[in-house]
Amino acid sequence: MKKKIPLIAHDLKKIYTIFAVVVVVLFIVCTILTNFNVMSLVSNGDAFWSFITNDFLPPKLPKASRIPGVLSSVLVTLALALSSTTIAAILAMFVALFGSEKVSPFPKLAKVVRGFATFLRNIPALVWAFILFSSLGIGTGVGFVALCITSFAFMVRAFVETMEDVSQDCVESLLTVGGTFPQRVSQAILPSCLSGFLSWFLYCVEVNIRASTIVGMVGGGGVGMTLFSYIKNFQYDIALSIILLIALMVIVVDQVTNILRKELLK
Repeated sequence: MKKKIPLIAHDLKKIYTIFAVVVVVLFIVCTILTNFNVMSLVSNGDAFWSFITNDFLPPKLPKASRIPGVLSSVLVTLALALSSTTIAAILAMFVALFGSEKVSPFPKLAKVVRGFATFLRNIPALVWAFILFSSLGIGTGVGFVALCITSFAFMVRAFVETMEDVSQDCVESLLTVGGTFPQRVSQAILPSCLSGFLSWFLYCVEVNIRASTIVGMVGGGGVGMTLFSYIKNFQYDIALSIILLIALMVIVVDQVTNILRKELLK
């Protein structure tokens, strides 16, 4: 009798089995805690597809007089994402210098800086927008500040990790010959880490294009607010056209930033 050769090692198969069982158990527990019923979702499937086909499809353009306003809101969203990311990147670069124990002139302060950035990063931009409404009111100012806070926190951690991964030979050499902190930054850190900083900046621009749309829907301005106004007025077919426009904008920005990041990594 020929001995069968298993396609997957016994130990690895055991791990996969345990993982599958854990996933199933967690799904059951979560459905119980949330009162989620899969069968009710299946039974209401007809209503969902009826809503999509009758109310959303086909997409419809807004009135000709409103098209310039829609396009203007798209530009506002792009400007909001780019401006907030740029300001956040400049601030994050300076703060990150004090968040790296290998670079900071005050190594004991590094953990505090990283902890503060982690705290800010764990609060979504949407939550910051709701918090800021009470002081700044509804408008692009709220969206700008909310995106700036989350982008700043994200890039501080990203820039710190970039500096930590770079070889410290040049920094230590400058330190040995008595180089000052500004000299170590300008002669060692920036030349080694600038491409990494720019790569993270471009990634954050991609993220903020999407986030600015969401923040705009709750009053942060831009195309998100325009989209929400059509949804609120039950003009779902026009809303679908704006959704497709947002998707096109995100795809174009993603492609451009991907090309730029590849050029930086060469």
